[in-house]
Amino acid sequence: MTADDRFSQDVWNERERQLGERSEIVTGQVSDWATDFSHLEPEWAADPYPIQEELRQRCPIAHTERFGGGWLPTRHDDIAAIAYDTERFSSRAIIMSNYRPPRELAPVGGAPPISSDPPFHHGARKLLLPAFTKVAVTKQEPATRAFCHSLVDAFEGRDVVDAAHDYAQHIPMRVISDMLGFPPEDGPQFREFVENVLEGVNLPPEERVARISQLFEYLLVQIRDHVENPRDDLTTYLINAELDGHKLEPSHVAGTMALLLIAGIDTTWSAIGASLWHLAKTPDDRERLVAEPGLLPTAMEEFLRAYAPVTMARLVKEDMHWHGVDMKAEDWVLLSFPAANRDPAQFDRADEVVIDREVNRHAAFGLGIHRCVGSHLARMELRVALEVWLERIPAFTLADPSAVTWAAGQVRGPRTLPIRVG
Repeated sequence: MTADDRFSQDVWNERERQLGERSEIVTGQVSDWATDFSHLEPEWAADPYPIQEELRQRCPIAHTERFGGGWLPTRHDDIAAIAYDTERFSSRAIIMSNYRPPRELAPVGGAPPISSDPPFHHGARKLLLPAFTKVAVTKQEPATRAFCHSLVDAFEGRDVVDAAHDYAQHIPMRVISDMLGFPPEDGPQFREFVENVLEGVNLPPEERVARISQLFEYLLVQIRDHVENPRDDLTTYLINAELDGHKLEPSHVAGTMALLLIAGIDTTWSAIGASLWHLAKTPDDRERLVAEPGLLPTAMEEFLRAYAPVTMARLVKEDMHWHGVDMKAEDWVLLSFPAANRDPAQFDRADEVVIDREVNRHAAFGLGIHRCVGSHLARMELRVALEVWLERIPAFTLADPSAVTWAAGQVRGPRTLPIRVG
């Protein structure tokens, strides 16, 4: 059996095994957010913060029977407690959907290390750290800056651009494809992969799995090419990497590549878009950052806090009474880092965007052992994207506030963002 055949057989067997236990998903209008929440509804996508604040005051841990049962803590301390508690909560599935991977998938999970539980998690995460140090990320900055300028160059002659579709989404696509050694022209496919994985949880399980399979078909093509033509990139590194003296299982390689491709794109795309949305509708902040570019790193952290894009899921390991609620084994728990970042018990003026906020220990990159391994990369991309935009387009406004749309699901960011630049 050749190396590429080994990868194909192993990865497809693993995908089939991850189908797990299925449950019907219930969508539609929410009757009461405390007892029937759904993060897929349009009102949540448009503006989840008032809903989260109401829940925080009257029912800090909401429940739903949708998705086969789940919980939504809204206080920072509760979210942090679950994020740090790997004994009672599993990360083997981090996207709340209408099926649960089988328990035996732990401790590795389908997309290590984000889906991994201890003790496997430590080694799987350690493998990735060298690629995401500050030194390694700094080497990516010149190319990222040049690419941002090229995107703005393409705006010439236009009065209105879609800052999400024409700018924000392309930046992490290019950075991640370069790191993984993928053809840059494949970027449009990456958007489809993101939507299938993160925004397709309302689909019937069979259709959802079929769509996700498109991602792994693509990854297997890239793996085969790298096996035949090794080069200095992250894909070749993963193929050759060893953990505990053994090469990584093919499913581990493909799962980690999927993680880097999906998480590395959508989260940063969303953060860049949300920051530009804020500046387009808040002229005082925009004008101050243009006048004081040295303030941008501080403002950027505030954008990450106020518009944190990521919510992660966990699965309850065993029946238990936890902080006043009775959780059942295999219940979902949604860890809303956006809700944690808006908790007034944790942050002064929590619902305000204060671009010179000095103390800002936000949870935008997560909490606990699964804190984002790519946080240095994401910060670099966000900073460079905003620096180039503000340098080239210092004056801009929302062309049509009602035309802005936001992604539903566990990564929230603008998907259409018409901005007047002329």
